[in-house]
Amino acid sequence: MLFLATNAAVLVLISIVFQVLGIEGTLAQNGVDLNLQALLVMSAVIGFGGSFISLALSKFLAKRSMGVQIIEKPRNNTEQWLVDTVARQAKAAGIGMPEVGIFNSPQPNAFATGMRRNDALVAVSTGLLQNMNADEVEAVLGHEVSHVANGDMVTLGLIQGVVNTFVIFLSRVIGHVVDRVVFKTESGYGPAYYITSIVAQIFLSILASMIVMWFSRRREFRADEGGAKLAGRQKMVDALNALRRGHEQKDLPGEFAAFGISGNLATGFKRLFMSHPPLEERIAALKSGR
Repeated sequence: MLFLATNAAVLVLISIVFQVLGIEGTLAQNGVDLNLQALLVMSAVIGFGGSFISLALSKFLAKRSMGVQIIEKPRNNTEQWLVDTVARQAKAAGIGMPEVGIFNSPQPNAFATGMRRNDALVAVSTGLLQNMNADEVEAVLGHEVSHVANGDMVTLGLIQGVVNTFVIFLSRVIGHVVDRVVFKTESGYGPAYYITSIVAQIFLSILASMIVMWFSRRREFRADEGGAKLAGRQKMVDALNALRRGHEQKDLPGEFAAFGISGNLATGFKRLFMSHPPLEERIAALKSGR
């Protein structure tokens, strides 16, 4: 329902903006025979469709690409503790029991993913279990369970779908205008349309990724606060400090970077593309109760 409502809102908003600004009339006067309503629908279907498919396959892709071993039957005390801790936190957060898994990586990290709050996956790295004590791991698990409880995976998918729609729509409009108005192509599509559309889509995608990453950084603060509620504020602070002690933090691969507990450090312009805020800022926010 949230996907459908957001999809409809995007279509209505763009349509109203174009009507108010008289963009359709301006395009028609310049010989741009473009059906904006049809283009909007196509852009939304592609934009939201890709995001929806990615979200639907997220658990499967995580298990395959990250080599996550799901704990079906705990084989030792550590695995039993992980399952029991996640079960307790999931109950406190009001969500269904997620699948719990471990993936092989020397870097301390963890992530949560899944299409639904009651059918999610929480996974931790072997490096996390080896380099953190039980209280710190408990806080990390609380952080990931909070991501699930907050619906962050679905919300991030929605935002990605919205920006994808705008990127596809605007790049096609720009390509059409350049092809018809600048290069005077009278029928069909000339090379200018394809070249301009591709260049515009690349540029707009870069801008769109800044928006998605901004949201990703904001939700990390919420997940930290959720982890503090589930495990204890000091435990959450200690867990972030433990992550900060790792001098060579590395992101999770691909789309899972935004779902991890930590990420690479960046300064200047690169900060706009960070999926996670600096650990120092997260620790300061927790200590100040923000």
